[in-house]
Amino acid sequence: MAPEKIVLRFSAETVKQPIIYSLAKEYDLVANILKASINPHQEGTMVLELTGERYEEGIRFLKQQGITVHPLAQEVRRNEEKCTHCGNCTAHCPTRALSIERPSMEVKFNEDECILCLMCVKICPVHAMEVKI
Repeated sequence: MAPEKIVLRFSAETVKQPIIYSLAKEYDLVANILKASINPHQEGTMVLELTGERYEEGIRFLKQQGITVHPLAQEVRRNEEKCTHCGNCTAHCPTRALSIERPSMEVKFNEDECILCLMCVKICPVHAMEVKI
């Protein structure tokens, strides 16, 4: 079975649980963590490749634990034409994939650092941050 890329979102209650360990031990799944972060509110996001014969059982387990699971079939991009460089997105980006370049004060987007939390999409006042599916 080929690895599936997924995004997990953990609440403050689930962020400290040994979830990946449980996937490996109980469901014999192999997890390759591509990105992970915990924001100041103790909420976590993890992007990983997950593979194994009991993949569907593992996904059910994650959902039963209160973890949100999304396939990584999307990407975030910044629409240069819409962006006004207000910087609102930079204050909400947990990985600093969005930053303000000085002295030009232009917003820069490092796609390699993005963990698809979609906070920028939700808070951008001019909808310059877009989800590409």
